[in-house]
Formats: sequence, structure tokens, C-alpha cells
Amino acid sequence: MNIDAIRKDTAGCSNKIFLNSAGSSLMPKSVVEKMTAYLKEEEQTGGYGLAKMKTGEINEFYTESASLLNCRPHNIAFAYNATDAYSRALSAIPFIMGDYILTTNDDYVSNQLAFLSLQRKYWIHIVRSENLPNGDIDLDNFEQLLKDHKPKLVAITHIPTNSGLVQQAEEIGKLCKKHDTWYLLDACQSVGQLVVDVEKIGCDFLSATGRKFLRGPRGTGFLYISDRIIKEKLTPLFIDMRGADWTDVNQYSIQMNARRFELWEFSYASLLGLTEAIRYANSIGIEKIYEYNRQLVNKFREKLPGIHNLQLLDKGSQLCSIVTFHKRGCELKEIEKVLKDHKVEYSVSLKNNALIDFTNKGVDWAIRFSPHYFNTCEEVDIATDILASMEN
Repeated sequence: MNIDAIRKDTAGCSNKIFLNSAGSSLMPKSVVEKMTAYLKEEEQTGGYGLAKMKTGEINEFYTESASLLNCRPHNIAFAYNATDAYSRALSAIPFIMGDYILTTNDDYVSNQLAFLSLQRKYWIHIVRSENLPNGDIDLDNFEQLLKDHKPKLVAITHIPTNSGLVQQAEEIGKLCKKHDTWYLLDACQSVGQLVVDVEKIGCDFLSATGRKFLRGPRGTGFLYISDRIIKEKLTPLFIDMRGADWTDVNQYSIQMNARRFELWEFSYASLLGLTEAIRYANSIGIEKIYEYNRQLVNKFREKLPGIHNLQLLDKGSQLCSIVTFHKRGCELKEIEKVLKDHKVEYSVSLKNNALIDFTNKGVDWAIRFSPHYFNTCEEVDIATDILASMEN
């Protein structure tokens, strides 16, 4: 990777230390240029006419996304964000009273809320697997819960929003296949920083966003649908003329691909921006991105524990390009002021975003750094020194 060239492509990294790619990353210039050019054409041509003219370019979204995930274009549906994609997948599961969802203690807050909403409306049960002392999913306990409850759906978050933990997505996929259970994976934080191969993972659904480690625009995401789900004709709760044809007054026929999960109306400028972001990542190579990011985040994990009263919070046998920490005896507003004064971009995770995890860790808040491949080792050193200066 040519880091200098990548930084020149990233206008937003020139005047600050940007460590918030797990929130909403910095877009490459080519993404902004692609979206701006489309909107200027749309201004002159009109939305319908231009979309028809650009059909080939629009379809590149499906081929680039499929290349990213190791699937085929018919397995991909565009969505407005990861939660939108996730909700459409969740709505396709034909729950009945008494069904079970098997999930984890580290699932994303919005997913946990969605499960609780389903529990209230459909009287389903939620069970959460235990964790090993190192933070990993206890796979023996997970399989026992599969045997005991025969859940209608297994739903896990690959990487929690509040931690650098990488959960064992492939191992869970093998258990789901063994027990013939539908499997929904939230890959919001993993797509763009890890190699995410749906064939190896074995999931039925996978949701992802554009704005995080893929470095795409906000308001974009996508949903992977397995061939099994396509053949079994699962559909979202609400389907429109994008996903089905009205064939008789009281009949419709669905598309036999993932686009049955799309809605007819969306922003093609945003879709093309996301396409360009995925192409940019694919051209560099996710393997290279992962290896470079690993150097950056490992440097943080080596240096931060040397700071007085600073506690690293990440647990797990596999960690990613997210590092979370808490400073004992320090108010959150104090550490935020120091970081803001020195133009360091970061995120804060609060207890209500990670209720189970933060209760177990005994903290109410954590600072989250999420370096990405436009960052440098020098920036890691500077950010660490800024935090260390709070000791004085």
C-alpha cells in the first residue's frame, strides 16, 4: 500500500488525527467526486432518465459487493444502512409464539432492542450464550443452547460497537449448519477491515454499512442473502414493486434474488458512492488493509497500558482495529476536552449502548479509537502522548 497516496486521496486526514472509522470514516476523494458528478447530471437530466442511462454503472454495485464478500451479484441487496438491512432480514423470519432467538451478550444495542421488540409483539424468547473468561463466545454453551431450544434464528454481531472483540462467526456458522438453523450476522464493524467471506462463515443473512470501515457515504449499506434463503422464498415483512410483481388482484410473485429485499426508491448517487468506496477497498485488498491496521492497533495496545490509571477494556482471543479504554479517576468530559483540544477524533461508548458488557467490566463509559489504513504510526504515537500528558 502507498500510504502517502492514500492520505492524498483522503482530504479529511490533513488537519487532524482521525481515529473514528468505527463511527463514520473519511471518504476518499473519488467517492465524493463520483456522487457529485452523478448529482450534477441528475440536475440536468432528471432522476428517472439518468438512472436508466446509468444502468450498467449502477449494476457494478452488485458485482463489487459480491467480490468483497465472495458471493454472486444476485445475493446482494442495497440498503440505507446496516440497521435497515438487518431489520429487513429479521422481518423475513416467520416467527410464531414460543420461538427462540439465540444471540450473545455482545450483540449491537439496536439488535438487542429489535429482539426485545419482537419479544413484546410475538411472545418469542431470547437466550444469550455465555462468554469464556477471555471474552470469546463459549461455543460448548452455544451448542447446548441450540440443542435445548432449537431456535428459529441465530443472530450474532461479528464485532460489537463498544469493543475490539471479534466473535467466532465461522465457528457459529458450522454449528448453525449442523443444527439447521437460520443465521443472521451483523457485519457492520467488520466489513472493510477484516476479510469477510460468506462462504466460509456460512451465514444466511449478513448486514453491512457503507459509512464505517468501507469509507463510503452515510445512508448506505447492503444485505447479503444466501441461496438457501432465496430458494426458500423468505421475504421481508413489507415488499414493494422492486421485490415483487403484482400478477393478479390478490397475487404477486417475488424476485428470485436478493433484490426482493430492496425498495424501489433510493439514492443512486449514494449507491454509486458506495460502489466507488467498495471498489477502492477491493483495489487495495482487504488482506493488506487488515495487516496494516493490525500494526496500528497493536501499537496502541502496547503503548496505552503504560499510561497511569488507563485501563484497556477489549477482551477476546481475536481483536480488531478498535481499541477501547477507560481512565480511572477521570471524568469523561476531562479526557474529551484534551482530545478535542488536540484535534483527535474519537468516539464514546456509554453504558446504555453496551449494558451487559459494561456492567461486567464495571465502567459507565469508554473512549473508542478506531485507526484505519490512512492513519500512520506517528499519529498513534502523538495520540498516546496526548493521553499520557494528562498525568502531569
